[in-house]
Amino acid sequence: MKVIASSPEGLEKYLASEINDLGGFNIKTYKRSVSFECDDATFYRIHFFSRLAFRFYREVACFACYDRLSLYEGVRDSFDWLAWLPFEKTFNVQVTGRTSSLSHSHFTALEVKNSIIDLQQSAWNKRSNIALDNPDLIIHLHLNNDRGVLSLQSSFESLHKRGYRPAIGNAPLKENLASGLLKMTEWKGTKPLIDLMCGSGTFLIEAINQTLQVPLKSQHFYLFENWLDFNKDIYLKEKTKAQQKVFSFDKLSKVIGCEINKDVFNQAKANISLAGLENYIELQNDNFTNIKFKSSEGLIVCNPPYGKKLGQENELITLYENIGDFLKGNYSGWEFWLLSGNPKLTRYLKMKSSLKIPVSNGGIDCRWIKYLIR
Repeated sequence: MKVIASSPEGLEKYLASEINDLGGFNIKTYKRSVSFECDDATFYRIHFFSRLAFRFYREVACFACYDRLSLYEGVRDSFDWLAWLPFEKTFNVQVTGRTSSLSHSHFTALEVKNSIIDLQQSAWNKRSNIALDNPDLIIHLHLNNDRGVLSLQSSFESLHKRGYRPAIGNAPLKENLASGLLKMTEWKGTKPLIDLMCGSGTFLIEAINQTLQVPLKSQHFYLFENWLDFNKDIYLKEKTKAQQKVFSFDKLSKVIGCEINKDVFNQAKANISLAGLENYIELQNDNFTNIKFKSSEGLIVCNPPYGKKLGQENELITLYENIGDFLKGNYSGWEFWLLSGNPKLTRYLKMKSSLKIPVSNGGIDCRWIKYLIR
């Protein structure tokens, strides 16, 4: 099957590498997405192990689409809806992109819906209902350059929702973005890891789970289980292999998170416990300047406030100065990676960066910056 994976902006090539490692082929990267081909086993496997994708979409049809009529006929004629969508099953339609005459996504979605239910009515004199929550199928249409691409969405929830984080801070970092940023650091679990301001614990949890290749918590039900060609035997085989995987937690180096806010610290503690990692992460409810850890090398990460959501710029200057002074005074020889959404503030670290990688965090243009602490 041909599949599209939606990606955090800036992580496309890392998602492509992950898909390759999981068995995908004919992989191509685009802005915020990756296309590839795979067999059934690989398709199910990537839902258990992809730490970077938001969603997967299985492409089922492509047709010329430049106006209302070509949209209606293209949807109706390009796929076997009567086999895949019996009238007892519910569905909804999602639309992205546009053409010159199809620029309103709500109108376009209604036309897709009308095309399908008119076909059902003509065949059975019955039709499927539309369901916004828990539909049997989610049909996705992408419009671009007078072409329409129809896909089936494989899961209702985004895969970045791991299930371990009901409690989050005020400016949460999405789990798949955190995982991708950590992949860039090439941390393998063999040297200590410290998060100076760990918030709800996302960096810490993703670091361990990614390094040990812990499968994602399986969703209660995937939409692909409703597909006509769903292969339950292969799916259960891949699911069993994922569940029986053995992890070498004992080989992990020290992992420490620091959070000064008591309420947020308690959130992180709850999240880490839900992830089953309370024995492998040391949490400190303290200012990061009080962290004491002796090692000649290690990795420090930090996602401090940028002055855009949590605090004003001028109030944060002292914080960035303190981070720089603390690191230079205590962690010479370590690597430091900072997620920066404000280049004015990073100057107050008074440290020279060795790498800056553009990424988007919640719509904020950011840089994932590497420093070698001297």
